[in-house]
Amino acid sequence: MRPWQKQLGRGIYRTVCDIKALCNRPNYASGVPRLYYGGARSGSAGGPLVKVGLLQREFPEFFYGFNLVYLLSGSLHLSGFALKTLRSRNIPMVLNQNGVFFPAWYPVGWEAQNARLAGAIENASHVFYQSEFCQRAADKFTGVRAKSSEVLYNAVDTTVFQPRNQIEIQGRPVRLLLTGKIGNATSSRLLSTIEGLVVARKGGIEAELAVYGVIDDGVMTSAHRLIDQYHLNRVVTFHGSYSHHKAPEIYRRADIYVINKHNDACPNVVLEALASGLPVLYSASGGIPELVGDDAGVGLQVPEDFSRDLVPEPGDFAAGLSRIMANYRDMARSARVRAIERFDLQYWLKRHHDVFTKLIQERT
Repeated sequence: MRPWQKQLGRGIYRTVCDIKALCNRPNYASGVPRLYYGGARSGSAGGPLVKVGLLQREFPEFFYGFNLVYLLSGSLHLSGFALKTLRSRNIPMVLNQNGVFFPAWYPVGWEAQNARLAGAIENASHVFYQSEFCQRAADKFTGVRAKSSEVLYNAVDTTVFQPRNQIEIQGRPVRLLLTGKIGNATSSRLLSTIEGLVVARKGGIEAELAVYGVIDDGVMTSAHRLIDQYHLNRVVTFHGSYSHHKAPEIYRRADIYVINKHNDACPNVVLEALASGLPVLYSASGGIPELVGDDAGVGLQVPEDFSRDLVPEPGDFAAGLSRIMANYRDMARSARVRAIERFDLQYWLKRHHDVFTKLIQERT
């Protein structure tokens, strides 16, 4: 599909979402939350899609007669006019605010995109920030402070994502896992991991890297150039895209999860890794340090810079990997405990239910 066709399709879809929102007659009689997700869809690939799917377990969507609008900053389809109109009609809106648009990875048009997010924050009845970093970045780039808000980290179903039975890593290569969509703007996430792996192996660490996800052709070309240069063809393997349903088994095949993405807000993949008992080796930026803490992985220091895409040094990557391996059993156990105690799905759903109910009761 050509770019202009995609743009036209998005415009038509947003118009349809606006019409649904503006033609609605809210039903408050039952006092039960009846949600409209503002055009955000559920699915098995991608953070917003998975999040809507988890919410819809408890809160099915109503395209008419809804009494609350749930907005996701990563899948925002309603126009500013629609948001203002809904607010003027006193229809509660809850915003799940993830990251904002940084010049480093969205160099053209980041101001306009952040202006759309500012409108959502300004008109929302309540904002769930996905991390303290999300709140700080939103305040910086939108200039708007939510009237009613809290930090509510993303959630993981710890009954689905579980560790494998055996957590020993002795006597075989340690298996690293990297997942996600990697485009040109975030290519350093993959390339820096390969460079760190090179240094680690030169230092005597026998490690392998499995990569799952969609990777742009240009990034793949650069990755294979590194792989060929350092003779890693049997060490680094690419497995393509995967569905959320297949993710638990993918994590159980790995030993350590790696994520060198700079300023990631609150990635679900980190929570899935923790729930699967995987220590995390990560770029200590964005919201990831809040998720992993000090006992479930190792953070590699990089500055908080919104204008550049920064990655840890390969030597730091190798040293961090060595630290995890030296404390592997304790970190693996801590990862699982941390996921259960802090990020379990049931608490996340309950907090949504409490906020939804309060907003509807105030309306009636």
